[in-house]
Amino acid sequence: MLSIPSLQNQVSPEEWQLRCDLAACYRLVAAYGWSDLVFTHISAKLPDSVTGGEHQFLINPYGLMFDEITASSLVKVDMQCNKLLDSPFPVNPAGFVIHSAVHEARPEAQCVLHTHTRAGVAVSAQKGGILPISQQSTFVLASLAYHDYEGVAFRPDEKPRLQADLGEANFLVLRNHGLLTVGKSIADAFLSMYTLENTCRIQIDAQAGGELVPVNPAILAGMADVMRVATAGQGAQLAWPALLRKVERMDPGYRT
Repeated sequence: MLSIPSLQNQVSPEEWQLRCDLAACYRLVAAYGWSDLVFTHISAKLPDSVTGGEHQFLINPYGLMFDEITASSLVKVDMQCNKLLDSPFPVNPAGFVIHSAVHEARPEAQCVLHTHTRAGVAVSAQKGGILPISQQSTFVLASLAYHDYEGVAFRPDEKPRLQADLGEANFLVLRNHGLLTVGKSIADAFLSMYTLENTCRIQIDAQAGGELVPVNPAILAGMADVMRVATAGQGAQLAWPALLRKVERMDPGYRT
């Protein structure tokens, strides 16, 4: 069992709440089977009201399993992934290249969530990408982009191409690599990944069966309005409190 001193009295209430939400997100990613040992990242941008306008982020301590991460173990870094608060844990600058690229191009994005799941990588390797064959896929296709594989993403010169490919999309398929979602909140990024991951799982399962039935293209129009109706106008915030209760039942230690 790791013994990590609490940072609650060393950071602002706003930062502490963000830390708790991000730690909960890591625990949920582990619970739903989306983690890849200690690899991949979920980054959360600190609000300008806390940083004075500087770009600062919270990210996982490199080497911890996602179900070990707590609010206090999260590492605060700048755009170059330099530590801004003393931490006994290392960070992974190479892993932050993708996240820093997205945060730089999309300043409204508080959270960027990246996975290497089996279904996600499988679909990312398919020439046709995400297919319009499920209700879940219709939400994804309304805001989807692709980025071609350029090897392990540790070279800064890849960032402009990734940013251009992402554009204003909230779902990104990294070819031969995995999945990424962008959200205005941690809750938004998580719910988007839940939808994207299930889209990929359903697709792989469906492809193992008979001939596929595509969704009528006319249905794909206006999906943003459909999502607002489906979530009673609350977006991801409709599900997030219930997800936090789930994490509390699993282990309330994430808030330490």
